[in-house]
Order: sequence, then C-alpha cells, then structure tokens
Amino acid sequence: MLPRVLLCGEIECVQDELKEMFDGIAEVIRLVSESRSHFLSSFGPGGPYEGSVALYRLNESSEGIGKFDAPLIHALADTSMVRWIAQSSSGYDEIDVQACKERGIMVSNTPGANEDATATATLYLMLSCLRHFSMAERSLRSGTWRTLFNPAQTHDVTGRTLGIFGLGRIGLRFARLAHAFPMRIIYFSRRKAESVPDWCEYVSSVEELCKQADVLSLHVPLNQSTAGMIGEKEIRTLRRGSVLLNTSRGRIVDQEAMIRALEDGHLSSVGLDVYPDEPHVDPRLLTFPRCALMPHVGGDSAESDRTRELQALGNLRAFVLGRVGEDVVPELKTEIGNSTIL
Repeated sequence: MLPRVLLCGEIECVQDELKEMFDGIAEVIRLVSESRSHFLSSFGPGGPYEGSVALYRLNESSEGIGKFDAPLIHALADTSMVRWIAQSSSGYDEIDVQACKERGIMVSNTPGANEDATATATLYLMLSCLRHFSMAERSLRSGTWRTLFNPAQTHDVTGRTLGIFGLGRIGLRFARLAHAFPMRIIYFSRRKAESVPDWCEYVSSVEELCKQADVLSLHVPLNQSTAGMIGEKEIRTLRRGSVLLNTSRGRIVDQEAMIRALEDGHLSSVGLDVYPDEPHVDPRLLTFPRCALMPHVGGDSAESDRTRELQALGNLRAFVLGRVGEDVVPELKTEIGNSTIL
C-alpha cells in the first residue's frame, strides 16, 4: 500500500504536474472534513485519511478545521502517521511550529514563490498612498470626477526615503523596484544582509529606520518577536505625514496606534493588504479616503500561485522519497537530522 498525501486545500494550477509528481510513490487524497473533530478522527483505521504521512496545507482549510495550533498538532501526532506539513505560502504563522518540533513533525513553506507579486503590490500601495490614486479612482467611479482629489496634498516618489523593515527576498525585490525612481533606500533586519547593492543602506535599529523614513514598508514574518513590533513608539518616531505599508501580516502593527495616528494626521495614509483579524477589516480604516486597502491579494498572481503550488508539492515529494525538502522553516532546520524520513 502506498503512503498517502493529504491535500488540505485545492490545487488550482498544477493538476497535471500533481499526478506526475506522485505517480507510483504516493496516493493523493483530498480533505473532506468540515470540522476539527472529523478531521482528527479520520486518520484512524478505516478513516478517509488512514495511512497519510504528509499534508499539503492552505490557510483556507482553517475555515473548517481551524488553525494548526498546539492542540491540533498534538492530536495529529497521537492519531496519525503525519510527519510533514507543507504550508503553501511563505507565511506559516497559522502553524504552531514549536508543537511540531516537540512531536517530530517537520514544516516547510514556500519562500520566494510570490516575491514579485508581493513586491509589485507593495509598489502599487506606495504609489497610491503618495499620489492618492485609489481615492481618485473612487471619485471617478462615484461620478464626482476629481472633486475629492487635491494635488497639493500628493507627493512625488522620486527623492523620498523608503525604509524597509526586513530585507528578505520580497523586501529586496521591492527595494529594487523603488530604487528605479530613484528613492533613497534604507533597511533594518535582524542582521545586516550580505550581497546587497551599495545603495541599500543598513541602519542599526527600528527606531533609526523610523526616524529617517518617509515611507515605512514591513516585510517580516509574524512570530512572537514581531507581533505588535510596530507600535505607538515606532509610529510616532516616523516623521509627521509619513506613509506606512504592510503586505506582511496584520498583527505586526498595533492597529489601534496606527488608527490614532491616522486620526490626528501623524500618518498621512497607510497601504494595507493584511489585517489582524482577517477577513474582518476595522470599519474605521474605511473612513480615511487617502488610504489604499486590498483584501490580502498582494501575493496572488497566476505565476506566483503556480510556483507556490509546485514548491510546496516538491517539498512533500522529497519527503515521500525519503529526502528532506529544501524549504524547512528556519525554526526546524536544526531538527533535520532527527526527522522521521520514510
């Protein structure tokens, strides 16, 4: 009997490749559970997921079975043979990685798969916030032409200082796009990046980044150390009239502090693709016409979705073949030598 791979989410772009990748080495099965209890009980003898050794996961699956929090991970380890979870996105904050580490379950993600899509979405948000393009389009669509648009309150991009918090793949791609205007590019990361262009200036702290930036863009993963990291102090350190961009994760920013800064004009606008409690969006954000808001679509494109699916499935295939996928999340890289390989 072949081992089974369970898809917790639909494969949209690479159906043919999926069949080829697992032909003869694993049986691919699909999620049928609409509740957590049914999901966990289905790995037992005679259950629809019996024999599953690895999971492909999309965040959308949490609508039925919930996030892969510690209780689910521990129950999964107790009731199943699953020892690999392939998250089909770069962000994996919906998986309790510490619990996975404790129970010998490896986790992979898809870093870089959507770097171009997310970087260009961030570029759009920056342009829209500085030039009020989103507000201008809404004015046209409402039949008021440019009544709400005041060019004296807009700003050119050229010559402004862009501060990037987290110069990973997406942050660096965005930096390259913004540099074309040109802009002055400064960044802060946990450590100074190697092999970056000379025009990317490293600063020593988030505080220093905020002091110098006209536009602050966030490109860090959500974890215990980054949750709420951009709070009242950091926002007030930004120059009055600055722009805040977030295409990373909503909970990196203290939303209440951000809204207060919008209300009193300390922030001129924000460009957001992510929110703390998705899909709920705080209705107060909708009252600021200069803000550019998107429903977490920045990383989605035909090209990035295809790359993401292939990358996640590639990690699963490597595991089924007795190898280790290339994209083990950083927190578990030290566990590779101790992982359970078929």
